Amino acid sequence: MRWQNLSADGTAAPGLFGLDVVTRTFDTPEFRGITFHEVRARSIINRVPGSSRMSFGWTVNPYRGCSHACVYCFARSTHSYLDLDTGHDFDSQIVVKVNAAELLRRELAAPKWDGAHIAMGTNVDCYQRAEGRYRLMPGILSALRDRANPFSILTKGSLILRDLPILEQAAEVTEVATAVSIGFTDHGLWRSVEPGTPSPAKRLEVCRTLIEHGIPCGVLMAPVLPYLSDSPEQLRATVAAIAATGATSVTPLVLHLRPGAREWYFQLLAENHPDLVRRYQALYHQGAYAPTWYQRRITRQVHELAAEFGIGPSERPARARVEVPAEPAQPSEPPEPPGPTQLRLI
Repeated sequence: MRWQNLSADGTAAPGLFGLDVVTRTFDTPEFRGITFHEVRARSIINRVPGSSRMSFGWTVNPYRGCSHACVYCFARSTHSYLDLDTGHDFDSQIVVKVNAAELLRRELAAPKWDGAHIAMGTNVDCYQRAEGRYRLMPGILSALRDRANPFSILTKGSLILRDLPILEQAAEVTEVATAVSIGFTDHGLWRSVEPGTPSPAKRLEVCRTLIEHGIPCGVLMAPVLPYLSDSPEQLRATVAAIAATGATSVTPLVLHLRPGAREWYFQLLAENHPDLVRRYQALYHQGAYAPTWYQRRITRQVHELAAEFGIGPSERPARARVEVPAEPAQPSEPPEPPGPTQLRLI
């Protein structure tokens, strides 16, 4: 999607900013250093390309860019389409589709819309910091509730609790599910790689609260970071904390490094964990995904722990559908190395 396609009437000039864009900054601590570009989108329900192999067919994304600033975020590459960089700009130049709710009401009411499931939070987080000011989600959720349209939300944000009354109302008339992303519980690691997000402890509280209010909530245990959060002790601590919330499921996902995120993640490694750079280069030398044998090992460990702690393991939550990348095709699968689960590549 190019910037000019965000214009309400399609007349915006080529390039980053068209005539319909209003750019704002707010001199408050929570928004300092962030620029918001308010646009009137032409459409809001997005069809997922069949080639993507996702488990859902339609999404709604009220924002582009994300102040959560997760260094590994796979969506970083989308900012390059707007002539912005995939690093600091992705974290601080936020596109806000101010007419998202009114557009959604119109599109849900169209005769051609068949009431298919809509997934949210699959590209950037709809409950990122900007939502505290723009409050797009109450209108979006109300539109879905009023049409009894099934939906799911994946988030790292605690702002979802603000909308609990609407979620409860929607759950009375349609299928509603949520998932919270919690890859690890290490406080120092969180500060390093997810600096703009609520803490893992806060996200665990979000999961617990949603479930207490009758809203199904699973946990996407993502990403599991090789050599940083994948030791048996770390995995056990994370799954135990998830189990204590009453989460309906836990779905592990190993870090994948697509272009746009790969460069920034390796920069972080070089600055904070230089001893791991060569190991990551070896592990990800074939592309964006860790080797299949490594992914299967982590999945097996997490599912065994989930069973131990009483969580029903699944490939993905039944209703809280999240973007789980397909494993890459490989010419041959290398044998699993002997020894402990924590890998040691030289």
